[in-house]
Amino acid sequence: MKQLKLATRQGEKRTVIDVKGVAVGKDFVVIAGPCSVESEEQTLQTALLVKEAGAQMLRGGAFKPRTSPYSFQGLGLEGLKILEKAAKITGLPVVTEVVDPRDVHWVCEYADVLQIGTRNMQNFALLKEVGKANKPVLLKRGMYSSLKEWLYSIEYILNEGNPNVILCERGIRTFETYTRNTLDMSAVPAMKALSHLPILIDPSHATGRAEMIEPMSLAAVSAGADGLMIEVHPDPSVALSDNAQQLNFDQFRKLMNKIKQLVAFHKQLNQEAQEAAHEVR
Repeated sequence: MKQLKLATRQGEKRTVIDVKGVAVGKDFVVIAGPCSVESEEQTLQTALLVKEAGAQMLRGGAFKPRTSPYSFQGLGLEGLKILEKAAKITGLPVVTEVVDPRDVHWVCEYADVLQIGTRNMQNFALLKEVGKANKPVLLKRGMYSSLKEWLYSIEYILNEGNPNVILCERGIRTFETYTRNTLDMSAVPAMKALSHLPILIDPSHATGRAEMIEPMSLAAVSAGADGLMIEVHPDPSVALSDNAQQLNFDQFRKLMNKIKQLVAFHKQLNQEAQEAAHEVR
């Protein structure tokens, strides 16, 4: 990986990305919200709930690249305006996907973090364009991509001058069909060893099953992830996209309580380990 000059780790220093006061890479961060922005009522209701439960950022898809051209593709500009309103009401920074290089400039007017989805991880024209933007980028791993390929995609963004890249492992495609994808939890310690950038886990897309989001989220905390991206909907049964992988409000509240306890436990554990190491010295 000699050609990787910017994405790889150099020394012990790790990158912390400030998103309107949210320190990604320093504090454990939960990004939550609906898979798709379907209406103002649905989005505002979800935004208020996830904030109350302790999420630090709001996610929502205004543009939805789907496998089928007949599936719901998102509300586009109307969806971005709804997200902007939700951000003003709640104070939560907004994470939303951009799918076309031509859209980057004006999506930046509404979003605080530009998400690059799995299908676009190697859309190099798009990577270059977000690399020129003044917004942090959340780059999801491609469904068939190796860690090396992921690092090269990161390099495209960094090489254009944007140092603020957040990584997101969202599962890879394997022969297994029980889950939507196979969550590669080993990517967390591997990418922490290879890169200085923060890494999140998306258990919603990784599993495609609401009942698996909690155990995979807690496993991500223990694996050392810097945060989670979780899909939440007022009534997942009627969601216009990916209804099987979204939590309802009660499920999300319960999960957040467990996440907070586990994060606090690991902080205490790390502090005790550091104190013990200091005493040995």
